[in-house]
Amino acid sequence: MGKRIIERRLRKTAMRLRSLRSELEVLDEQVLHLGDDAADAELRALVSETPLGSEPREARAHADALAKHRAHVVDEIHRLEQLQDTLLDQLNLA
Repeated sequence: MGKRIIERRLRKTAMRLRSLRSELEVLDEQVLHLGDDAADAELRALVSETPLGSEPREARAHADALAKHRAHVVDEIHRLEQLQDTLLDQLNLA
């Protein structure tokens, strides 16, 4: 692979990594907040004399979905870091 192609792929990979790391910061805050909200809704459902309906389940499902998305972002960051390492190795050989 040519040096220019490797450098272009490195730039794209670096941009994508920056974007994913920013997204991960936001997701970390959201996961924490939604996890707390879900725990609060579950606690209210336990102590309430009248059931709160589907609110606790929906809050937990939303928090779980966000945590799953966060895990996907973390996996993608790791994959891109490995790609970046490979590209840097190729650049050193070119």
